[in-house]
Amino acid sequence: MNITQIENNLKKLVREIDKSSFIYDLLLAYNLPKSSITRLQKGNLNLSKTEGEISWKKKLLFREVYDQDLHLAISDLVKEVKHDQRFVVVTDYKQLLAIDTKTQDKLDIELGELNKHYAFFLPWAGMEKAQHKNENPADVKAAEKMAKLFDEIKKDNPDTSPEFIHGLNVFLSRLLFCFFAEDTDIFEDNLFTNSVSSHTQPDGSDLGDYLDRLFEVLNTDKKDRKDIPEHLMDFPYVNGGLFKQPIKSPTFTRRSRQAIIESGELQWSEINPDIFGSMIQAVITPEHRGGLGMHYTSVPNIMKVIEPLFLNDLYEAYDKAKGSQKKLSELLRRISKIKIFDPACGSGNFLIIAYKELRRLEMKIFKENNLMALSGISLSQFYGIELDDFAHEIAQLSLWLAEHQMNVEFYKEFGRTNPTLPLKESGKIVHGNACRVDWEHVCPKNKEDETYLLGNPPYLGGRMQNSEQKEDIKLAYSQFKKAPKVDYISCWFLNGAKYIKNSRSYFAFVTTNSICQGEQINMIWPHLLEDLELEIFFAYKGFKWENNAKKNAGVIVSIIGLRNPSSQPKYIFEGNLQSKAQNINPYLIDGNNFFIEKRTTPISDLKRMEYGNMAIDGGHLILNKEEKLELINSNPSSEKYIRQIFGAQEYLNNVERYCLWIDDLEAKKALTITEIAKRVNAVQEKRASGNDKGVIELAKRPHQFREMKQAESFALILPTVSSERRNYLPIGFLKPDQIIIAPNQAIYDPETHLLGILSSKMHMVWLKTVGGRLKTDFRYSSSLVYNTFPFPNISEDKVSVLTQSVFRILEERERHSDKTLAQLYDPDKMPEGLREAHRLNDLAVERCYRSRPFESDEERLEYLFKLYEKMIEEEKQKNTLFDKKVKK
Repeated sequence: MNITQIENNLKKLVREIDKSSFIYDLLLAYNLPKSSITRLQKGNLNLSKTEGEISWKKKLLFREVYDQDLHLAISDLVKEVKHDQRFVVVTDYKQLLAIDTKTQDKLDIELGELNKHYAFFLPWAGMEKAQHKNENPADVKAAEKMAKLFDEIKKDNPDTSPEFIHGLNVFLSRLLFCFFAEDTDIFEDNLFTNSVSSHTQPDGSDLGDYLDRLFEVLNTDKKDRKDIPEHLMDFPYVNGGLFKQPIKSPTFTRRSRQAIIESGELQWSEINPDIFGSMIQAVITPEHRGGLGMHYTSVPNIMKVIEPLFLNDLYEAYDKAKGSQKKLSELLRRISKIKIFDPACGSGNFLIIAYKELRRLEMKIFKENNLMALSGISLSQFYGIELDDFAHEIAQLSLWLAEHQMNVEFYKEFGRTNPTLPLKESGKIVHGNACRVDWEHVCPKNKEDETYLLGNPPYLGGRMQNSEQKEDIKLAYSQFKKAPKVDYISCWFLNGAKYIKNSRSYFAFVTTNSICQGEQINMIWPHLLEDLELEIFFAYKGFKWENNAKKNAGVIVSIIGLRNPSSQPKYIFEGNLQSKAQNINPYLIDGNNFFIEKRTTPISDLKRMEYGNMAIDGGHLILNKEEKLELINSNPSSEKYIRQIFGAQEYLNNVERYCLWIDDLEAKKALTITEIAKRVNAVQEKRASGNDKGVIELAKRPHQFREMKQAESFALILPTVSSERRNYLPIGFLKPDQIIIAPNQAIYDPETHLLGILSSKMHMVWLKTVGGRLKTDFRYSSSLVYNTFPFPNISEDKVSVLTQSVFRILEERERHSDKTLAQLYDPDKMPEGLREAHRLNDLAVERCYRSRPFESDEERLEYLFKLYEKMIEEEKQKNTLFDKKVKK
């Protein structure tokens, strides 16, 4: 059951409340089994013997309240939860109060408004409210301070050479360590900041030399230190390679010295090491960052990956093991052997958070089992690959600091912990190109190993890829004759799939949702789901990936987890809702696996859609409004060779542009007009100077576009790109002398009712699912969207109804002729009359599929996919019969 159905059920429920059946009707509204509710009503499942009270194990504890304050009543009732009831509900049939015992969310409403709060009880319908940790404000402040510090240092050190920038990055990583160390008991409290403040000049002139000396001391064992000032002897020996390489500190001024001191005054003990990702964005040049496809990842977003990938499963095992020392000990052994591998680890954000979450779960088990042992989780269980050398160094540093933070937490809880200094071996972080490195060499995998691959690899669509990245794609797809034009991230999906095949390994990557749209689906997913026989076991549908980095990398992403086939549950996350799925297909919906392929002809009985006319003219055949008027004023006879052109901008925003449109028979006469001849000659030169043989051939007819297509009666224009905000495609009819230009789509001399079909919700939901995107906007493709759109054969009566719907839409547009189509189809500004005309058109289109209207886009899509599969199968059978006849 979908959300719309639930909301409608609740509207009916509150319209006329029957006290005797209210709670049972509420449960039925969320599609809980009728047989179970009948048993509950008869008393068979009701664990309570109190009149007016219902107690259903794991589902509900309900009480009618008439003689007590509802807030006091629910407080008392919550204390009586004994059977893991998910919801506690009380009502006097005027007000309703409820508590979700899992999330501790509360509901306090007038009963008549229950339908507005349908989301509260969605777990009854198998849709969980996903919980995500919020950002830590201290992280944001630290990132800002580090960015300010870097800006100050760069002012004093204008050197932009790669060597200097690398040295500066290493210098900043050492500062970060010192800031953490003095606030987390690795150093004495405030030792580093006080040392800088007390032993260097206020103007910063000697700070660089001082820090060079200090970093050398931190790399020297105390027994080997000679002629060291006493205030430097207070610093411990760090080891681990962090201070090993001699790097010259930058030059400082009063302002940059003060920025270091101010940074040191932050409470770094409250800061997560994952802010180093934000710091990297502040220090690496934009070109460098863009080239690597790096995106800093916030903690709440990381949790969206690691919770469904492995953490939720471990906590379920923990809940089941409570009370059993043997099971808890087995779970501890399991956790101590888990491997976490990020093959695009950046500054280590995913590894850090995964490490900390495993340590926290381990602490819960220790507490539950009354154990006196030390942590069995080692940094050597964590693996990574990173292309950028500085990020690779930061990842190791981050893991060390994360380990220390967790040791401090462990000590506070148990009064004992592993020592932090000297630093020991960190995780195995390899510096290299993950598309060229053998992943099994980095993270060795035995058949029984429990390994989780995760991360946020670089995305990079085809146009953003450099030559090396294109070569990476060729290597990943080496079994194919020609590497497909896919996003760079598909290399990680393909390599990850090969890595986990036939093992106890799983992976989940953040990805642009483009790999689940358009033609990329056919290029990527058959190899993963069919050839390698894997399955998607959880997926977050597209959402904006934002964080608190200085320069936010906001893109639309999905999160997709894959595994070997299993009977374990599968989940789809959308917004804050989590729903169970029978199967998750590459379009990230609950349904069978199939791959919609491009077609050259429509699968339905619809007229052919074509690409608009392409000029390939260097702009010389195109005129703006002023150029058109100037040409006509100087040569009135030129008007017959001018046509108005329409692309998306012109059609949607009433932009006037024109072109020269010259028939071969009229060419000689047209070229007697000087301005037209001048423009045509410029086109000839432009085409003849190119390298494309087809374009050079076009130089033989420079007075024309490459195509010269126009309608006899009227044409339907469909802009190739449409805003993601629109509920309907803004399409319409043009006159024969109005020219549709590429890359927009055209249908010449169509039947009128076709506009109603293409501007319906049914068609829009198909476009959203199978079409591609340009950034976040919808990108229309005739071969992938129009030609694959399943529409049934309909009677003349239905054609007539659809035609009337189209006229109604066009009339409503005409009522607002002072507005552009872009304004009319803005969902916030759409006139009510036009909105109603589209609603009626939607109903008319949906009656072509079935008599009962659809209640949600999910229902529409499910129906369309089934019809598509049916039509494809019928087409195959028809072709098979035809082939047999030909052979005979």
